[in-house]
Amino acid sequence: MEATSLVSNAAILGKYLSLSQPKDKTQVMYVWIDGTDEHVRAKTKTVSFVPKAADELPVWNFDGSSTGQAEGSNADVYLLPVQLYNDPFRGGNNKLVMCETIRYNKNPTESNHRHSCKMVMDMVADQHPWFGIEQEYTLLDGFDRNKPLGWPAGGFPGPQGPYYCGVGANRVFGRDVVEAHYKACLYAGVNIAGENAEVMPSQWEYQVGPCEGVTIGDDMWMSRFLLHRVAEDFHIGVTFDPKPIPGDWNGAGAHTNFSTVAMREKGGLAEIEKAIEYLRKNHEKHIAKYDPRGGLDNSRRLTGRHETSNINTFAAGVANRGASVRIPRQVADDGFGYFEDRRPSSNCDPYVVSEAIVRTCCLHE
Repeated sequence: MEATSLVSNAAILGKYLSLSQPKDKTQVMYVWIDGTDEHVRAKTKTVSFVPKAADELPVWNFDGSSTGQAEGSNADVYLLPVQLYNDPFRGGNNKLVMCETIRYNKNPTESNHRHSCKMVMDMVADQHPWFGIEQEYTLLDGFDRNKPLGWPAGGFPGPQGPYYCGVGANRVFGRDVVEAHYKACLYAGVNIAGENAEVMPSQWEYQVGPCEGVTIGDDMWMSRFLLHRVAEDFHIGVTFDPKPIPGDWNGAGAHTNFSTVAMREKGGLAEIEKAIEYLRKNHEKHIAKYDPRGGLDNSRRLTGRHETSNINTFAAGVANRGASVRIPRQVADDGFGYFEDRRPSSNCDPYVVSEAIVRTCCLHE
């Protein structure tokens, strides 16, 4: 007997997706972060109107005992809609909505870091904190999810060098996923700024921003959901592991660009340098927050090699990609702009990272 195929048929699915939908019915996919602090879940609800904002949608719930967010004896966890997006998979008036997760006692779950992030961003709203995150990730083979896409079975591709921003079938793997994800983000309303192939073959990067305040976390998490969902259609896996392949291969980060209005104005370089000194004094605290396992994931990546700083030391410099914090050359020349914190891991929680940066650089905690 032949094994049942797990590959879906896009042509058949398209026939059903093209069916007309009642004008008073909207499919809304609720998206949330589960108890791992790094994976997303989703389920869909029909509403009898076309929502224009997240707060128009009803609070929903899910089984938190199946996502690591509650015990089975008291499993219901509420989904609080906070940011609305267009649905690039179902099209039309259908929506995606980013949600906070709230327990029965109305307190945020342990994995709901948006709640405190928003409170901190509201405290410094007059400083207009802007963020941009460079999200690196690796595509995985559709049949062997332990192997990066395009890598030879049981072996390795040629050494790093020709793959960064590369072109050609022998240098780039998975561009169809990347292009589809880019368009999906634009359609959804995610503030995606660009993309490029990275140093390790089958590793890619896209950039989100500039986003002000808590929006950076909303757009980053939704962009990750969209990436997983797009790659699913191509039967390709995605990993945000900071060091998916041990050895002489680049890891993956989420370099975080940050500025306040004072940094962006003439003479702002002095403000940037002050902020970097606050970061220097709080290095260990930030390392503990920059990946879901308190620095353990980043310890595999931040070795001082492969365009990283060493996890145990803090360094800053102009145009230095081996530093903890980099001041771009153009910023140094202009005398104002932003800085780049290169320490956050690719699987970081952007709510946690952005909150930590604001607490240190703006509130001086």
